Amino acid sequence: MCVVTAVAGGERAGCLVGFASQCSMRPPRFVVWLSKANRTYRVARAARYLAVHLVTPDRRDLAKLFGGETGDDADKFARTGWREGPAGTALLDGAAAWFVGAVLHRVDGGDHVGHVLAPVGWGEGRPGRLLRLSDAVDIEAGHPVD
Repeated sequence: MCVVTAVAGGERAGCLVGFASQCSMRPPRFVVWLSKANRTYRVARAARYLAVHLVTPDRRDLAKLFGGETGDDADKFARTGWREGPAGTALLDGAAAWFVGAVLHRVDGGDHVGHVLAPVGWGEGRPGRLLRLSDAVDIEAGHPVD
């Protein structure tokens, strides 16, 4: 599980993502899949860069905030620490690690759109086991799939 943030058109958005993977070694590429139903996808459509955050179970609060709340109703960034990162992205405080990727392609996969990213910057914060689906299965999604 990871938290993806997007900034575009003066708006910030972020969501918990369960569908994400490295998709190429040379050149390095990563893909994150965002639900068409949520606000993060709407902001990410215009974003040139996305930030991907890995979190540990002791920061489950980030997963709950970005997975269990909708940006349509709440300013998630007002409820947690963050800072501006490379290319104007929003980096969340307390992430175990993060990277910023330039959006190279968007792939329609049905109810989710894959954003293929080329990493342009990264950092580490806190070591530890990463958050798994089993750690977040009880977080009720802020938005239904449709």
